[in-house]
Amino acid sequence: MPSSHFFTPGSNHRNPRLPYWLQSSSGKDNPTHLESHAMKKTLAIAGTAVVAVTLLTGFGFGRHHRGTPDPERINQMVTWKLDDKLDDLNATEAQRTSIHAVKDRLLSEGQSLMEGQQAARAEAVTQLESATPDATKLHALVDARIDAARAFAHKAVDAVLEVHRTLTPAQRQELASDIREHTGAK
Repeated sequence: MPSSHFFTPGSNHRNPRLPYWLQSSSGKDNPTHLESHAMKKTLAIAGTAVVAVTLLTGFGFGRHHRGTPDPERINQMVTWKLDDKLDDLNATEAQRTSIHAVKDRLLSEGQSLMEGQQAARAEAVTQLESATPDATKLHALVDARIDAARAFAHKAVDAVLEVHRTLTPAQRQELASDIREHTGAK
């Protein structure tokens, strides 16, 4: 395919990867550009609001038709998957012990995160049932959940680094190849 068919910044070609409503017409000199910019800003604000409601109510955050997931079932599934991967990597018993300790610690912290989510959800519902919900409390709930999720994400990164130090260079390479294959990353 000729290179002229691909989107290049500054060209009049539209980016085929963006939905039409996020693409501006022909540039900043176009009068509809301001309307397009305002629409993008509105969509970003709306998206943020949807995320906030999702965090507060718990929709999509580990829930399914049966309600809150069972921590023991999650532990069992993660352990099975981890053991399969450790078998593929020919992990030693010492590596398995170390990596399982990391998994147990992370799952425990994840359970605490979910418990905090359930408490925040209950408070959000209480506020929304009120004739005059307290916006300050709702915003504080969102901020607290985001802070808790950020702290957990940092702990997860630290756990990945700990596992990285536990594996041999050959095992790390094999794991990276598996991840690339699974995720389509190059």
